[in-house]
This record gives sequence, structure tokens and C-alpha cells, in this order.
Amino acid sequence: MRRKADAIDPYRKPRSRAFDRFPFPRRWPPLGNTVSSPNEIGVPRERTKVRVWTIARFILTILAFDVQTTASADELVKFDSAAYIMGQIQQRQARELGETSASAPAATVDGYLSKPSGDGPFPAVVYLHGCSGLSKNTRSRMAELITGWGYVSLVVDSFATRGIKEACDQPMPAREADALGALVYLSNLNFVDPKRIAVFGSSQGGIVALQLASTHDVKLFAISDELKFKAAVAYYPQCGVATQQLAIPTIILIGELDDWTPAKDCELWMKLRAGKGAPVKLMVYPGAYHAFDFPILAVGRRSFGHWLKYDADAAQRSELEARDFLATELTK
Repeated sequence: MRRKADAIDPYRKPRSRAFDRFPFPRRWPPLGNTVSSPNEIGVPRERTKVRVWTIARFILTILAFDVQTTASADELVKFDSAAYIMGQIQQRQARELGETSASAPAATVDGYLSKPSGDGPFPAVVYLHGCSGLSKNTRSRMAELITGWGYVSLVVDSFATRGIKEACDQPMPAREADALGALVYLSNLNFVDPKRIAVFGSSQGGIVALQLASTHDVKLFAISDELKFKAAVAYYPQCGVATQQLAIPTIILIGELDDWTPAKDCELWMKLRAGKGAPVKLMVYPGAYHAFDFPILAVGRRSFGHWLKYDADAAQRSELEARDFLATELTK
């Protein structure tokens, strides 16, 4: 029998412990009154001034530490989406027009950067949202999850700068290019190890993760051949978009009852690939629907004709699987 899911939120934000990191005295000494005479308070005036200044400096240190900790998380950054390499016909047309560019113009994309404490260099994870866009709750939840595992997190918003609210019933923008632009951006940060960067996507973002993990006969983007994602995590993607052989290790996490991106399609794809290419692990969670890891969907709802519902048990188990997978792949 399937274990009853624990009724907790696996992504519950813990209370801030910034003040717990400082050794507060058991009892504050009296502040005294630097204006009153020494005889009234029983403490020499100069000692009282020193005591007041010491306490004030102590409090300012705490406040400065707390501000610094907050500012280093969820920082808005902008970077260029990777440029597409033009085809031969496009390049010939460009030459005829006197243009020398061999790649299509790139778009500017928003991202939210967070890092663990310390100097690094750290492994990093690029997170790609689903077709409904990037909510502030998802942005914060994924940043906390990824940095909690010890990685730099770059949560990409592919819709904001393009003025898109959702792309569930229309063609999605150039999200592979966005992810690769994020890869280039992270590789230039001195606290990131450029050889240990993974891509992590949910739903439409999971589809993009599989596309990036797939093998390609033709180079599509104008980035260095040395710069590649190390591994891919795909939550409930459409597995049919992937090539039968993948280029990087990948884990797929999907619900058994998902009616938007059916698990059976992923199971069929696994049979067709027959173990060729980079290793792939498929995890199917019994009784789980699409978006099973979103606590906001605790009561379930229908979206674009599909049922979305949170499953605490599947969410917790998938989180552990993703954590262990990345721990293995990003330490090689």
C-alpha cells in the first residue's frame, strides 16, 4: 500500500536565523544616561559612553549582516539570449546586403541570481519555468531549494522582457536560446564553476531541458563548443520532443495520472532509446498529476483542460531524487 503523504509543505520557507548567528548576552547592561551626572546612575560618564557606543555598533553590525544576506539572494540580472547561427541561405543574403553577421540578433532576458554563502567556485543550476510564466512564489521557492543544495541558482524569466503572460496554447519563444544565454552568463561569474552547470525545467521548461539534452547534428547557437550543460532535470515534460539518444545525463520526474504530458509517452520513449546515449532515469509517481510539486495547487484545479494538483509525497520524493541526481552529476 502506498504510504500516506505527509501533510507538510516541502518548500516551506524557514524563519530567518540571522540573529541566531550572533552571541547575544543573557542580559543587556543598562544603557545609563550620558547627560545625567555620574552620581545619579552610579557609572562613570566615560564608561557609559563607551558602553552605549559598543551596543550601538553591535546592533549596526547585525543589521548590516542581515541586509547583505538578503541582497545576495534573488538578485535581478539581465543577459543576452544565445544567438542563433544563420543558415547558409540567410548568410548569403546577408553578404549580398553587405552585412557580415552570421547569427540572428539575440534578445535580452531577465534572470534572478542567488548563491550560497562563501566564495566558491560553486556548481550552478539554470531553472526554466512552465508555460504559465514565472510567479514570484515559484521564483523564491526554486532559488531557496537550489541554493539550499549548495548551488548557485539562476531562475530564468523567458516571458517578462517579451511581454508574454503565458504560452500554454501558443508557440513558446526561443527558450533554448534563453537557457544557453544563462549558461554563458553563469560561466563568466568568478564564483561559478563553468564546467558544472545543470539545467532544471518544469513542464514547458522541462521540455526545453530535454531539447537541450538531446543530440544535434547541426550547431544551432553561436556559443563556444566547450560550454555545455553538465546534466538535466526535467519535471513532467513531453518526452517525445527528445532525440532517442541524449548527450548528457538526465532525470525525468512525472506523475502517473498526468493528462497534460502523459507518463506513458515517457515510458514508450525509454523503450525506444533502449539504453543508448547518456544515462537517463525515469521516475513515475503513482497517483500524481501534472504540477504535483506546486504547494499552491493543494486543492487542485483545471488549466487549459488539464488537471493540476499538488501531491506532498510525490513532491518530497522527487525533490530527494533531483537532489541526489545533481549531487552525483555535479561532483564529477
